[in-house]
Amino acid sequence: MLTSTVLATRPDFRVTAVSCRDDHSRWSQEEVREDYRVVLVRRGRFRRRAAGTLAEVDPTMAYLGIPGEEERFAHPAAGGDECTSISLTPALWRAVAGEDARPARQSVYVDARLDLAHRRVLASARTGDVDHAVTEDLLRLLSATVGQAVDGSVPAGVGPGREDAVLLAAARHAIGEAHPASKGLLPLAELLGVSPYRLSRSFTRELGISLTRYRNRVRVGRALDRLEAGENSLAVLAADLGFADQAHLCRTVRQYVGHTPTALRRLLTPRSC
Repeated sequence: MLTSTVLATRPDFRVTAVSCRDDHSRWSQEEVREDYRVVLVRRGRFRRRAAGTLAEVDPTMAYLGIPGEEERFAHPAAGGDECTSISLTPALWRAVAGEDARPARQSVYVDARLDLAHRRVLASARTGDVDHAVTEDLLRLLSATVGQAVDGSVPAGVGPGREDAVLLAAARHAIGEAHPASKGLLPLAELLGVSPYRLSRSFTRELGISLTRYRNRVRVGRALDRLEAGENSLAVLAADLGFADQAHLCRTVRQYVGHTPTALRRLLTPRSC
């Protein structure tokens, strides 16, 4: 039995947990997908045949799929298998791999660092912060996997320097002004006319922190302003500041300042004589 659960989705990508509980030692019927895919295994193993090439896929070996490719699968391992399937639009694929790029190889070796990057995407998906935390971790994962499979370098934009400083200033302004595009890394990169990789890396190079962490720092500052002004509803506060829910707001605020919003409300309320 094949089951799937969508963990995170946006117009440019979809991250899905796929589980196969039955043993299918025989090859399946041919399947044709119309999306770009990166598939990493969390448990078990299976076989994939595409373009006349056989691949043994397990936690140490991922694979890439392209639109229109005919593929077959076999699941000979007892106990089934579980994997993460990442579907990309052509636009995001081009941003990751470059214009007109096709994988030079189907399989990608998953070393310990790539395994950790995979786990971080899954962990980010549990926070509910799809537009920043998930997207940023996902881009790192895609850069590592696609970079192995596509000949040439993955697009990264112009190197550090004055250009990055100008880009960082524009990004910080958009975030500070709560521009609608600043709700997600991809739309913010589009607004600024740069690669999402370059935008993400500019924060790390110039500030030493990720774009996600910077945006959360700004949102936590706004939360402190509202709490200090007497905001009573944490649910309203979470919605206004773009958090997934009240729990997400509370976790983030406590992570950054060491106190829950409720405790901060007490700390920021002037004491009467």
